[in-house]
Amino acid sequence: MDSRYQRQQQIPEIGTVGQERLANASVLVVGAGGLGCPALQYLASSGVGRLGIVDPDTVELSNLARQILYNESDLKKNKALCALEKLKQLNPSIEIEAHPFALNHTNALSLIQKYDLVIDGTDNFSSRYLISDCCLLMDKPMVYGGLFKFEGQVSVFNYQKGPSYRCLFPNPPNLGEVPNCSETGILSVAPGLIGLYQATETLKIILGIGNPLSGKLLSIHLLTQKQTLFEFQKNPSEIDRVKTNKKPLPSSIQDCVLDFEISLKDLTKEEELHWIDVRKLKEMPRLKLPKLTEMPLENWKSVELFRSDLSKKILFCQSGKRSKMALSKMKAQGIDNCFCLKEGAVVLKKWSEEL
Repeated sequence: MDSRYQRQQQIPEIGTVGQERLANASVLVVGAGGLGCPALQYLASSGVGRLGIVDPDTVELSNLARQILYNESDLKKNKALCALEKLKQLNPSIEIEAHPFALNHTNALSLIQKYDLVIDGTDNFSSRYLISDCCLLMDKPMVYGGLFKFEGQVSVFNYQKGPSYRCLFPNPPNLGEVPNCSETGILSVAPGLIGLYQATETLKIILGIGNPLSGKLLSIHLLTQKQTLFEFQKNPSEIDRVKTNKKPLPSSIQDCVLDFEISLKDLTKEEELHWIDVRKLKEMPRLKLPKLTEMPLENWKSVELFRSDLSKKILFCQSGKRSKMALSKMKAQGIDNCFCLKEGAVVLKKWSEEL
């Protein structure tokens, strides 16, 4: 008995056979943030044989309150690569693969195909529906976690041909209807708890023990400690809708906006950039950029003035929510070469002053 896993193997429901199942299993964790960090730590320490980590983002100071896999020395490092190094120190006997890029409609099927199941550690609907559709097409379980302020949700989809994410939520909300954690805030311990539940469901699935949350949505409110278990049914029409398409369903224009996000680190001084500020005119800080159009989102009526503009158009606001909505309007009217800035106006101001 490997002393690393001794306490775990002492449980009759696990034993050496269960530990071998873990060693032979592979799990892809999409998102190495608040949910992904605790899930990855426990899966690595439990001896899951192969872990994949997908995340295009870098570690920021605002992450450290809840993404406790990282510290200040990791700032500006890619999360997937950074998590790989941390987890190697935790358990060097397992295989860990970093994928430091975004999951999208081009790479999702081929990447997810390499793993037994997927943990959804994302915070956007575009990625979540993409993961769900891919898992459904390949009959792979998806372990879901969601967060809102003091609350969290956990469920398991596509488990043994059970209900999928689309059975519970057939279609994504319109852009801006549901805020994410960066807009509403989140209690620092909430993702730790939900990520732990995701790791638990993953271990149950691999080991074949207990009752995974298939067809059930567990909701937890941390302030009241109230836990509610909702049950939902398989919707064959929603499953057939994906399987008939034979690939993830096409995203709406609003849902695919994330494919057109761009970071300041991807821009160069030599590029011809047209900056479009969609904030209200009184919002601070105000910026002075070589080519800048101030066009508050609430005043948008037509985007025709951008149609003949051949420069790269970068929309920005404070948090990214309004610039995504503006970008969806531009894409809907066929405006090309336009992108939504990941960083907000405050970071952009510092970046512009360094040019």
